[in-house]
Amino acid sequence: MDHVFYPWSAQASVNPVPITGGSGSWFWDATGKRYLDFSSQLVFLNLGHQHPDVVAAVVAQANSLATISPTVGNEVRSELARLIVERAPGALNRVLFTTGGAEAVEHAVRLARSYTGRTKMLSAYRSYHGGTGTAIGLTGEPRRWGAEPTNVDVVRFFGPYPYRSPWGTATPEQETEAALRHLRQVIELEGPQHIAGLIMETVVGTNGILVPPPGYLAGVRALCDEFGIVYIADEVMAGFGRAGEWFAVQAFDVAPDLITFAKGVNSGYVPLGGVLIAEPIAARYDDTVYPGGLTYAGHPLACAAGVASIEVFERDGILDHVRTAGADVLGKGLHDLASRHPSVGEVRGLGFFWALELVRDPVSREPLVPFAATGAATEPMNRVTAAAKERGLWPFSVANRVQLAPPLTTSTDELELALEILDDVLTVADGYVDAT
Repeated sequence: MDHVFYPWSAQASVNPVPITGGSGSWFWDATGKRYLDFSSQLVFLNLGHQHPDVVAAVVAQANSLATISPTVGNEVRSELARLIVERAPGALNRVLFTTGGAEAVEHAVRLARSYTGRTKMLSAYRSYHGGTGTAIGLTGEPRRWGAEPTNVDVVRFFGPYPYRSPWGTATPEQETEAALRHLRQVIELEGPQHIAGLIMETVVGTNGILVPPPGYLAGVRALCDEFGIVYIADEVMAGFGRAGEWFAVQAFDVAPDLITFAKGVNSGYVPLGGVLIAEPIAARYDDTVYPGGLTYAGHPLACAAGVASIEVFERDGILDHVRTAGADVLGKGLHDLASRHPSVGEVRGLGFFWALELVRDPVSREPLVPFAATGAATEPMNRVTAAAKERGLWPFSVANRVQLAPPLTTSTDELELALEILDDVLTVADGYVDAT
């Protein structure tokens, strides 16, 4: 490990846990210590560790045809595209494959700009769209700061966040109204004739598991239609069952023009991503060359894992399990914890995608650690995260939040075990409430 350069890290402070194996919702380190994976690693392991059907599909494909250029036809690539399109909303009926989410975002933006002849992009604060050039430029959180200037023609807007409303609203409906009014004003002030696209995570992931309030996404869709703006739904995290639907937008009855996906499409067993493209945009390139491509796009091993994943989803009723257990076990259990732990300011989420926002004061809503905290200021959350891992629970901790994104195959018993561990862990955060 001495020769690995780690992402998003100060190298001298990196002390990675050496992981040697995994199965289902669990993985273990070199000492044999087991962890219940409530991060799905980086929210991609939707079918869990070492799913036998997905592993077998990769092996079978490797024995048949390990790799081939994206410029030729390939059966497994075509089959995966068909399966994805059949589960997509609206007129999204073609797939441009990539090898990951950031590349999917790059190409979605290129499609929007090429299609409209405009250059400007709208993206939200409290968003993450990837670490490559355009994607990090669109990102609306502190990780972009070290990459600036990015030279991306982008304007940011505030998305809805009822718990910390920029507009001081009192209800989700008021938040929707205020957020849409704000977005309309941004569009008008920036000149809609210059705006190619609007990109937005359907459910904001790393930056808080922010579920859009009722009517917000429909309002975004209407504004994009009014001004001829391409609506891009970034579902790299929220897609493929995480929110209890094939695509999270389906939970809100909205069809965007483009959907970016990756991660859960094949649980990351082999890198894969892509863009779902609505027919009016795709048809533009029937007789015009699309200006882009990737050497490993739609890699056969990755696509074989994707086909197997969708088959497992269908056979094992994964979406029904996520909707039911997500609401009745995980969601209900987290709200119960919140009622007993003063450090929990808010519980929010859906499906297998939840966050506990931790605070020092439930009345003032002062966060457990400050925004963009570094160094000693992060100590309270470091202690909370360490307490979870010591007890065998591996959460997805970000800023002042414990975020929970278990594999979609996680059993009810495993969910209940995680809740028991969290009940104990939250006493660490409660200690900071008592001290203020």
